[in-house]
Amino acid sequence: MAARTIIIDHGSGFLKAGLSGWNEPQMVVPSIVNYMPCRENPGPSYAQRRVSLGIDICHPETYSYPIERGRVLNWDGVQHIWTFILEKHRQEHEDFPVMITETPHREPMDRKKTLEIMFELLDVPSLLLADQLEMSLYASGLLTGVVVDSGYGLTRVQPFHLGRPLRDSGKTLELAGQDLSAYLFQSLFKERHNPHDLFQLETVMSTQMSKCYVPQNLGEALDFRQSLPSGADESNTYQLPDGTAVELTPMQRLGPEMFFSPQVFDLQGPGIPQAVAESVSSCEASRHHLLLSHVMACGGNSLYPGFTKRLYKELTSGPFPSTKATIWMGSNRNFSVWLGASVVAHLSTYRSEWMTREEYMEGTRL
Repeated sequence: MAARTIIIDHGSGFLKAGLSGWNEPQMVVPSIVNYMPCRENPGPSYAQRRVSLGIDICHPETYSYPIERGRVLNWDGVQHIWTFILEKHRQEHEDFPVMITETPHREPMDRKKTLEIMFELLDVPSLLLADQLEMSLYASGLLTGVVVDSGYGLTRVQPFHLGRPLRDSGKTLELAGQDLSAYLFQSLFKERHNPHDLFQLETVMSTQMSKCYVPQNLGEALDFRQSLPSGADESNTYQLPDGTAVELTPMQRLGPEMFFSPQVFDLQGPGIPQAVAESVSSCEASRHHLLLSHVMACGGNSLYPGFTKRLYKELTSGPFPSTKATIWMGSNRNFSVWLGASVVAHLSTYRSEWMTREEYMEGTRL
């Protein structure tokens, strides 16, 4: 096995990449591509357009996410991002093996396409496809517990026992960071909201990252924020392009409440605590205590102030009041999948799961 492995964790919102052995990924880039018509051969077909990473500030209307809700919608865009990542590493290092994390419910055709791109187009020497939730488990240093991973496109809950997922107990919610972004776009800019407007995009991202938090009690938090006189909280404003200061409403500051009470925001489905409770309840009763004593919160949404405290409160006052819940949270929990993969890359127990280029080529000839 190589001394180093290139780890690629490609989520719906961001791609995290870097060499194994580090405490965090060396590259974190938005999972965004944009297509510009070629001047020599303009046209609507993607084959006639130039693809590049990120948002073109001159043509912001051309960007898109190649992965949405964990599903690949644009393999051409995914390939372009992977090519950029590998070329960047190959400029500085030798040709290392590659490890790619994947969602637990990835379709067989998606896995086939991943192998095709990596071995036939990018010519990697060997490849390991790793389950994202399993990697988050390894990042915690635990083998038994419940992984609660809430990112940009999906929130997933999966109980594990001795390193193995407990089948038919996992939950996947299409309730995640992009829903909070959509709410803020609509509430901040109303009928003028446009995710391709750079000012609006920056305002929403800034609000999410620096002003939003999870209340411990929605009613009390609303009463408190509504009781504040205008201008009393300097962190409660954002600036329009003309310099005008606009105050955020209480519900805009408390937007991450949607992860706990989606019905308040007219969203369907259970909140995260209910999904955890249903997931644990579907396991053997004898395991409930052990599972709830090791709840691992990870993913970007777990970074919102108050998130883990509220999750603990909901679990201990919900269907398991007599069970002591413990929330495990690492300082780099938004990178948990990547960190776990970095650990697993060199475990001898995974040696048999690696596929070499020679094995792949041999299989395609059969």
